Amino acid sequence: MFQKEVYWQRRKRLHGLLGDGILLFQGNDESAMNYRANTYHYRQDSSFLYFFGIGQPGLSGVCDLDSGEDILYGDDLTIDDIIWMGEHPSTADLAASVGVGLTRPSADLAKDLQQAIAKGRKVHILPPYRGDNIIALAGLLGCSVGEVDKYVSEPFIRAVVELRSVKDEYEIAEIEKAVDVAHIMHTTAMKMGFPGNFERELAGAIEGIALSHGGPVSFPVILSMDGQTLHNHDHSNELVEGRMVVTDAGAETPMGYASDITRTFPVGGKFSDRQRAVYEIVLKANMEAIEHTKPGIRNLDLHLGAARTIAAGLKELGILKGNVDDIVASGAHALFFPHGLGHMMGLDVHDMEGLGENYVGYDETVQRSDQFGLAFLRLGRALKPGFVFTIEPGCYFIPALIGMWKQEGRHKEFINYSEAESYIGLGGVRIEDDVLVTDTGHKVLGTPIPKSVADVEQTMNS
Repeated sequence: MFQKEVYWQRRKRLHGLLGDGILLFQGNDESAMNYRANTYHYRQDSSFLYFFGIGQPGLSGVCDLDSGEDILYGDDLTIDDIIWMGEHPSTADLAASVGVGLTRPSADLAKDLQQAIAKGRKVHILPPYRGDNIIALAGLLGCSVGEVDKYVSEPFIRAVVELRSVKDEYEIAEIEKAVDVAHIMHTTAMKMGFPGNFERELAGAIEGIALSHGGPVSFPVILSMDGQTLHNHDHSNELVEGRMVVTDAGAETPMGYASDITRTFPVGGKFSDRQRAVYEIVLKANMEAIEHTKPGIRNLDLHLGAARTIAAGLKELGILKGNVDDIVASGAHALFFPHGLGHMMGLDVHDMEGLGENYVGYDETVQRSDQFGLAFLRLGRALKPGFVFTIEPGCYFIPALIGMWKQEGRHKEFINYSEAESYIGLGGVRIEDDVLVTDTGHKVLGTPIPKSVADVEQTMNS
């Protein structure tokens, strides 16, 4: 964890952003895989980690806005716990390590919250995203499961988003560590990308790299020759010459910070002419979006710029036709680029998505579109120094989507369906980097990961 002053200052700033009442940070507990003692890998709630810094189960934090006190609720380990899990610091020691002066037993939390509610005090919670937490909250708050949502506080959400959106120097350093691990993961996948290997061998190898560096992976590995399926978690294919592999994978540091990188490479180590043509379009969109990243620019505008680049490139290939601006305005390009340019990143790989994407990615100046493709843009607002976000344009040939649009006659004035169908089987291309917005521009975080055609081919054949 960071120095205790980091967490104390974060909570102090949080106190200053809100009015009165009690802020409840519910820590995550263990989650059973198939019986109670056999649990999934433990992951602490990210907002709890941000403000209280302790990555172990059985804890909750409270910020009392009226008294100014912060309290950690938890219990010391029993001898049975110690036998199975070893000794751990006491709750008081954990609290002291993050600048919290008060501790109380877990059993007191429900009593304290319900007494506050009975006195007419506000209790603020963040949106719960796990079923067990919702049930636990109902018990803590003395309400039914269906009534828990009435305690979800929009001012609390907005305050947390405001603080977590801007990464400090310590967080940036952690994210760079995660990107450096992703560098090893992706170059390893490239070097294994030859006929006869199976996708599962590549996916297993790179997940093992994340684990060996203190991981786990920051999200389940996406790796497939069927790159036209945007989040493809099936790894059953044997690699075949003439296909391309999309690998979207990142690592999580022991402190919970994520990387999220995508690279696309040709099975066998050499792009065909057709693969290269599509790849270069996506690479150009990626690099231009990075080049234009600076404070004040809206990510919506970066996305639309990438969309125009992809549309122009597909027009040169004869897949699209007509005026490029008209193509993008109509949404016809989204047949091939159906997702957003990127998303915020930090303690969550889609940072703070659990608090609500529109709170994180949009504001009163930028409203979310309902147009196909553009509606999936998670981040549209103007960028600020300290934001860390992904830039991940893509181009895909999705048979079911092409077939549906053709049958419905969508955008016939812009789409050459016969030419588009000739690309079915190519799959997809996505290229993604993790970018910091600086005071004057931007910085691509971490050790550079090969992405030019020459560098990808050299890495594969080294």
